[in-house]
Amino acid sequence: MSFAQEAAFSNSLLTVMDNTDDYEALPTEWPASVHMMAGAAAGVMEHATMYPIDCVKTQMQSIQTVHYRGLRDAFVTIVEREGARRLLRGMSAMVIGAGPAHAMYFACYEKIKHNLTLKINGKKWKNSSIANGLAGATSTLFHDVVMNPADVIKQRMQMYGSTYTSCRSCMVNTYRKEGLKAFYRSFPTQFVMNVPFQTTHFVMYELAQERLNPTRDYNPISHILSGAIAGGTAAFVTNPLDICRTLLNTQQHNKESTVRGLKEALMLVYRTDGIRTFFRGVSARVFYQMPSTAISWGVYEFFKHVLYGQNKDREKMKTQSWVTPACSGNVVSTLPTATEKLE
Repeated sequence: MSFAQEAAFSNSLLTVMDNTDDYEALPTEWPASVHMMAGAAAGVMEHATMYPIDCVKTQMQSIQTVHYRGLRDAFVTIVEREGARRLLRGMSAMVIGAGPAHAMYFACYEKIKHNLTLKINGKKWKNSSIANGLAGATSTLFHDVVMNPADVIKQRMQMYGSTYTSCRSCMVNTYRKEGLKAFYRSFPTQFVMNVPFQTTHFVMYELAQERLNPTRDYNPISHILSGAIAGGTAAFVTNPLDICRTLLNTQQHNKESTVRGLKEALMLVYRTDGIRTFFRGVSARVFYQMPSTAISWGVYEFFKHVLYGQNKDREKMKTQSWVTPACSGNVVSTLPTATEKLE
């Protein structure tokens, strides 16, 4: 092959890469810090934006407080009785926890998904629901270890009639009265809930992306829609366990004793009003999760796109193989351009 032909081939190959998978075709040694930075931004934006709805959801799920006729009634009642500021109480705890939790969550997911897909499919451009589900389930552990204490503080601040004046006072008071275990009492339940939630969430997101964005280009609309579909489906399926988690976190019930585990929580919730108690607040939870996960994926994919664009030229000089993390295992060999050869 002549030098001119090789240069033409090289330029055409790089043009195809730029047009087809410029965004998703990250290098194999792409640092975890990119996913962590994008994940942290996504987590903070998601929880801060949807926090008022999260507050309404928490109160609707309580088995002790006022029975609301629906999401709108709950929202209006909370504002009338406790003021609009009640909807934002506890937000600082959630924001502080969401950043590191989502940083670990997305970085772990991307790494495990990539490795598992390579083992399952080899060097083929093919999505693997098994890899996506297992990666989502595993990343849940890293997320929940960080997020559980923040959830406890946040939900105690959100409850109807809460006497805590700040997140710090809530944390100190809870620790003095119940010890460190109070911040992880709901951890088994949260983990059991989040494994099916995140498995469903990631599998549905990747499947939706296959339909809406098969080329895996950066497409904000497809990321947002896929996130909404995934979040809504996962939220509905796991609502019964979320009811139990809320009970364990807040200890808001009609008895003086402490509810200590998932079994006790399940029994107490069922005795309250039967099976339908497990679906209290399901509309609020779905309404919260759909835009929440849509925002999360939209922000995450945006920051991946921006960070990739800033580092693309530098990273191209470091590696000869590029892999599509969304469709792990798609390896494309790159050749230096004619300009690079002359240099």
